[in-house]
Amino acid sequence: DEVGTSNFFGITKEGVFVTPKSPSILPSITKYSLMHIAKEYFGMTVEERPVSINHLDEFAEAGACGTAAVITPIGAISHDGQTHTFYADGKQAGPVTTKLYETLTGIQRGEINAPAGWLMTVEP
Repeated sequence: DEVGTSNFFGITKEGVFVTPKSPSILPSITKYSLMHIAKEYFGMTVEERPVSINHLDEFAEAGACGTAAVITPIGAISHDGQTHTFYADGKQAGPVTTKLYETLTGIQRGEINAPAGWLMTVEP
């Protein structure tokens, strides 16, 4: 369900943003922000559903998301003697993962228009 202290997400070969739905996962503002960006900024289908380690071959890209790292691309996952490598050679982020990262960090820096209520000015 989770990757260390982060939430897992995958981009299917059909371009669907998928993240696990499980009662054991803590709600993540970063995950929900990425879900919103995938749907509203890029027109992607977004699914929150069970993800089985035995069906990793449905994903072209994968990552871990959370507050500190925003997104950490996952190059490969090994399980039960088999390794599933995600985008290309597993040594770089895929194009969708890269767009999601650049959009969320652009919103955080004020370089991309944010959805209403996402940003607020903090006065000293």
